Amino acid sequence: MLQGRRLERRACGYCAYAVASCQLVTVSTGLSRSRFRSLAAGRPQCAVQLIQRTLPMSNPSATSTRMSAPELRATVSLAAIFALRMLGLFMIMPVFSIYAKTIPGGDNVLLVGIALGAYGVTQSMLYIFYGWISDKVGRKPVIATGLLIFALGSFVAAGAHDMTWIIVGRVIQGMGAVSSAVIAFIADLTSEEHRTKAMAMVGGSIGVSFAVAIVGAPIVFQWVGMSGLFTLVGIFSILAIGVVLWVVPDAPRPVHVRAPFAEVLHNVELLRLNFGVLVLHATQTALFLVVPRILEAGGLPVASHWKVYLPVMGLSFVMMVPAIIAAEKRGKMKVVLLSAIGLILIGQLLLGVAPHTILSVAAILFVYFLGFNILEASQPSLVSKLAPGTRKGAAAGVYNTTQSIGLALGGMVGGWLLKVDGQSTVFLTCSGLVFCWLIIAAKMKQPPRKA
Repeated sequence: MLQGRRLERRACGYCAYAVASCQLVTVSTGLSRSRFRSLAAGRPQCAVQLIQRTLPMSNPSATSTRMSAPELRATVSLAAIFALRMLGLFMIMPVFSIYAKTIPGGDNVLLVGIALGAYGVTQSMLYIFYGWISDKVGRKPVIATGLLIFALGSFVAAGAHDMTWIIVGRVIQGMGAVSSAVIAFIADLTSEEHRTKAMAMVGGSIGVSFAVAIVGAPIVFQWVGMSGLFTLVGIFSILAIGVVLWVVPDAPRPVHVRAPFAEVLHNVELLRLNFGVLVLHATQTALFLVVPRILEAGGLPVASHWKVYLPVMGLSFVMMVPAIIAAEKRGKMKVVLLSAIGLILIGQLLLGVAPHTILSVAAILFVYFLGFNILEASQPSLVSKLAPGTRKGAAAGVYNTTQSIGLALGGMVGGWLLKVDGQSTVFLTCSGLVFCWLIIAAKMKQPPRKA
C-alpha cells in the first residue's frame, strides 16, 4: 500500500514537471492536458512509462550522441530484415523485363508491367492492416507471418512457366506486407534523437542490397535462370524470419493511449509524405521498365549492367550521408527534402530528353538515385515523428500503402505508356508527377527535430 502511494506521488510529480515545463508528453502522445492528468490519477504506472519514453532527462542515454547497444542491435537486425527482403525484390527488377521476352505472354510489355506492379497492389490492400494489428498483438508475430507469406509467393513464382503464374506469385508476395510493422518496430526500439539515424541505416542497407542485387542478379540469372532467382528470394525471406525471432530484441510493451485513426488520415503533413512516397516508387518502377532496355540497346549486355548500377549506387550512398546529417543535426530537413525531389525531377527529365549513351545514362542515374536515397532514408523517420499517439504502426501502414500503390501504378501505367507511346513518354510523365510533388512539398512546415 505504502509503495503504491509512493509510486502515485512520483507519477504526479513527473506529470506536473512534464506539463508545466515542456509539455513533451502531451505533444508527443497527442493527449490533451486534462486527459493526461486523468491518466496520471487513474493509472500512475502508465503515466510514468509515458514520461520515461518522452522526456530525454528521464533516460540519460537518450541525450547521448551515440546509439546505445540495444538500439544499435535493434537497428542493425531490422535493417538486415529489410535488406534481405529488398535484396530479393531488387534481384528481379534489373533482369525481368529482358527475361519476360522468353516466356509466353512476355512479349506484351503491359503484362510485364503488371507482373512488376502486381506485388504493389496486394501490398497496398494490407499495409494498414499489418500496421494496425502490429499495434495490437506485437511486431514480431506480424513480421514473421508476413515474411512467411512472402516466401510462399516467391516459390509459386519460381515454379511458373508463363506470365500468368508469375503474376499470381507476385500477388501472393505482396500479401507479406511487413514494412509498416518493421518501421514501427524501429520507432519502438530507438530514441527520437537516433531515429533518423536508424532510418538512414535502413535506407543504407536498402542501397547496399540494391548494389549487391544489381551486381549479382545478372550473374545468378545466367547460372540458375529466373526460377532460381525467385527461389533465392524465398530463401532470403526465410532467413529474415530467423533474424526476427532470434536476433531482434523484444520491444517494451506499448502504453496504449487512444489516438483516433482518423488523425492519421487527416494529418496534412503525413498526407504530403504519403503522396511523396507514391510518386517516388511509381517513378522508380517505371524507370526500371525502361532503363535495362536502354542499356541493352546501347551495347551493354544484361550480365554487365552492374558496371553502371554499382558505381551509381555506391557514390549516391556516400553523398547521401552528409545530406542526412545536415537535415537532422542542423535542422535543414525541409531544404534537404526539396533538394532531393529536385534531383529526381532533373533525373527523369534528362532521361526523357537527353541522348542515351552508357555514360550519360550512368550520370543521370547518379543524380536520380542521390535524391531517391535521401528521401528513402528521411521520409519514414518523419512519419514516425508526426504519427499521433501510439499510432506509429497505423501511420506507417498508410505510408507503405501509398508506397505500394505507387509501385503498382508505376508498373502498370509505365508498361502501358511504353507500349503505346515509347520511352520518352514514360520519363516525361514521371517528370510531371514529380513536379506536382515538388509543388505540394514546398508548402510543408519545417519538420520537428523530435516528435
